[in-house]
This record gives sequence, structure tokens and C-alpha cells, in this order.
Amino acid sequence: MPALFAIASFPRRVSCAPVLNQWTKTRSFQSAALNRVKLHHLLKPQLIKTTPRLLSGTLCHQYHHKHWTSTATSSIREPSDQRKQGVLYNSWLDRLPEKVAPYAFLTRIDKPIGTWLLFWPCAWGISMAAYNTGASAMDAASMMALFGTGALIMRGAGCTINDLWDRDIDDKVERTKIRPITSGAISPKQAIAFLGVQLTAGLAVLTQLNMYSILLGASSLSLVVTYPLMKRVTYWPQTVLGLAFNWGALLGWSAMTGTLDLSVAGPLYLGGVCWTLVYDTIYAHQDKKDDIKAGVKSTALRFGNKTPQWLAGFSSAFIGLTAVAGYMNGQGVPFYAISVLGTAAHLAWQLKTVNYNDTASCWSKFKSNTWAGAILWSGIAADAAWSSITV
Repeated sequence: MPALFAIASFPRRVSCAPVLNQWTKTRSFQSAALNRVKLHHLLKPQLIKTTPRLLSGTLCHQYHHKHWTSTATSSIREPSDQRKQGVLYNSWLDRLPEKVAPYAFLTRIDKPIGTWLLFWPCAWGISMAAYNTGASAMDAASMMALFGTGALIMRGAGCTINDLWDRDIDDKVERTKIRPITSGAISPKQAIAFLGVQLTAGLAVLTQLNMYSILLGASSLSLVVTYPLMKRVTYWPQTVLGLAFNWGALLGWSAMTGTLDLSVAGPLYLGGVCWTLVYDTIYAHQDKKDDIKAGVKSTALRFGNKTPQWLAGFSSAFIGLTAVAGYMNGQGVPFYAISVLGTAAHLAWQLKTVNYNDTASCWSKFKSNTWAGAILWSGIAADAAWSSITV
């Protein structure tokens, strides 16, 4: 499933060594530097158009993309720099081979928040099913490990699908301009071939489950493929994202039981959809200005100044549906104390402290939802441990 989360970026200029000053005085070096930029596809076409201005009298500057989660840098080097120029990610991706790094960047593997948000509903479903059936902790742990692998693979596949659909939009949004497909680092044909490898790996994980779960898992692919298109036609694309991202709540339950008890898994799944509407609306507020220019729709634009009220409502629905799922599953006191009240307290903190007009604040609160998912799961685990002691 997709984890269609990206990184916020903005340009800033950083002084270079004064030794470059002498090169700025000659038009020949300006021409050479501009050709290097074009040849290495470091900058978008619209940036190349402004490059002569940047080179004229201001060559001793670098053009940086600063991200809330990583930094990719396109820079103009001194002539003596013989290293082949490439994108600098300012993360462990820089240590990867030059031909491999763009593919790793495409999967957002250096930003695990998307994988966690995809994994937690799976863990909830698995753990609540194990509690219901009395399965051993080892069985639940091995199943969660399998789903964790699947979440990592399918989040990457979702990012590839998203970037293929959005390559005509990403160059219009500041924080997505350097994504590999829209920047030209990876061609669409290469991305499609890579997607085939990702989906094959995901299928290998899925086939480890029972037949009921294989069919249930495969049925979610339509959501994965169509989500990126929703932002073009509706102000509620986050709803489709929630339907896709929380499918693991259903799949985790069926993987443990071989069937689907909608009296428990249903409220758990719908609650997760409400949770996605909360965190992805916060996330979408990072791009609202660019989205308007690009003609992209989102709940951030739909809710506008009423976002606090809308998200308070969805948060309440998430907590209420989680409590219903726990009640239908016969959960005990630790579940309600941690999974319900603890998660509610965390969401209340998010909504109270987030500044929807500040990109850093939105990114920080969005990323904190890793802990919201972990708190909910820890209540299920604590309840199982408590039950095993008191029996």
C-alpha cells in the first residue's frame, strides 16, 4: 500500500569559497557551469532558465533543497572538482552507489514514518486477533514480522505508483520538485520496471498467508493504484488513502484467524481511516499554497480555517471506534487505559500544539503519529500480558 509522504523543501543560498570569485568575472565560465548543470540534470527546466542570473555575480552560492526529513543538494562545483556531480541527500543514501540511490530515494526508505503508519493497523489487527483466539505471543510476533516486511515493500511500491501518476504535478510543488521521476533521475520506463520488482516482492510476502487473506490482500490493490488520482477529482483524497493504509487491520485479523470478524475488525478499520484523515490533513497543510497553484485538492483546502474542528471530530471518531472494537473483542482495563485514553491524550496534544501555517510544526506533528499507533498497540499487548498473568 502507498505511503505517499514526501518531504518539504525550500531554497536557500550558502556562501562558497572566495576562490570562486575570479571565475564569476568571465562569461566563458558561466557558460561552462550552465552546461554542466544541464548535462547532469541537477535542476528543473524552470530553474535552468534562472541559472545565468544566479551565475552572474553570485556564482559563489549553492542552491540547496532543505527538507524536514532529509536534504538533497544540487550544487555548482569548482572546476577542479573531478567528482561526478549528483544529488546529495545528506543522509545515509549518499553512501549508496550513484545508480542505486535514486531508487532508494524513490521508495522513501530513508523516511520510515510512512512504513510505520502502514504497519500499525496491521499490528493492531494481528494482536487483537491473537487476544481473541488465545494465540501465543510467538505466533503473533512472527506474523507481525512478516507484515512489517510487507509494509516496507508495499509502502515503497505505493510511492513509486504515486510518483508515476504525479510526475506532472510534483514539479509544481516546492517540496516535491526533486523526486526522482519528476527530476529525470529515473525515467518512467525505469520506474515501471522497478515497480514490477516491488510488486513481485510484495506478492511473495502475501502468499505466505492463508488463501482467504491472499484474496483479501489482493483486493486492496485497486485502492493503491487509484489513490494518487483522487487529488485531481475530490477534496477528500485522504479518505481513499485511509481506506488503503488501514487495510492491514482487516488483513492482520484474517491472517491470524482465516476469516474476518467485522464486529471487531470493522470498527478498528474505520477508526484507522479517521486517524488517517487526521494525520494526513495535518501533512497536507504543508503544501496548501502550492496545491492551489497546481490545482490539487486535499482535505487541508476543504477544511481551511475549520481544520481544528474537523480534526477534533475525526479524532473523537477514531477513539470511539477503537473503544467499540475493544469492547466487541472483550478487551480488559489495560486496553482502555492505554489504547483508548493514552491515544486520546496524544491526539489532544497534537491538535492543541500544531500550527497549520508552519511547515515544520505540521511535519513534526504528522511524524509523531508513529507514537499514536504505538500507544494503541501497546495497550493491546499490555492487556494480553495482563490476561496471561491473571488467568
